[in-house]
Amino acid sequence: MLRVSIKKELPYFDLDVEFQVDNNQILVLWGPSGAGKTTVLECIAGLRSPSEGSIELEGSILYSSQFNVNIPARNRRVGYLFQDYALFPHMTVKQNVIYGIRSCKMPTQKGPTLDFTAVLDSFGVLHLIDRYPGQLSGGEKQRVALARALMSQPQLLLLDEPFSALDHQSKKNLHQEILRLKDEWRIPMVIVTHDEEDSRLLGDIIISLHKGRVVQRGPRGEKRIREMSLKKLRT
Repeated sequence: MLRVSIKKELPYFDLDVEFQVDNNQILVLWGPSGAGKTTVLECIAGLRSPSEGSIELEGSILYSSQFNVNIPARNRRVGYLFQDYALFPHMTVKQNVIYGIRSCKMPTQKGPTLDFTAVLDSFGVLHLIDRYPGQLSGGEKQRVALARALMSQPQLLLLDEPFSALDHQSKKNLHQEILRLKDEWRIPMVIVTHDEEDSRLLGDIIISLHKGRVVQRGPRGEKRIREMSLKKLRT
């Protein structure tokens, strides 16, 4: 389970969010660009520090202003799929994915025993093992980046705008892939998107953010997310 209750002072507004995600749940952070969605992910991953609050994962404190705890990003059991994929251009697909193992400083976590060839095969990119990122399509880069994020056997998976660069069919395939990962790994996932369809199809919990504040939250199947959120913003 992931528990988040944080505040952070930003140049144009103050971020103030609170939520929890159970194992085998997907929480979607939905909203326009500049709402603070990526900042939330970066705070959870340890790439940025909140101004105050707490972040807990599986009962372990990752950040606490009260207890002066701030676990370094490299020691958090968190897989992160960056919006720009963050693949190393000078490394092959194999080297990029293996880097996911080397970058993990924690002991082996619970979960499947992973072999990088099996992981690449499960994402349909094993045949690309000797290629470089510059030789891959957007969808292929996406799947390689996901494979790398999973090689550290994370207890939490964060995905920042994972569908933004994909065509319709690639997006549909990735939707199915994420739901498969959810069933197989049974870990919390947090997905950032500004697309209402992505939210509706994937989110067990959907939180709408505007200028760092939660303006709407609800379960999957909640109708008229956009209309309800905009109505709240006008009041």
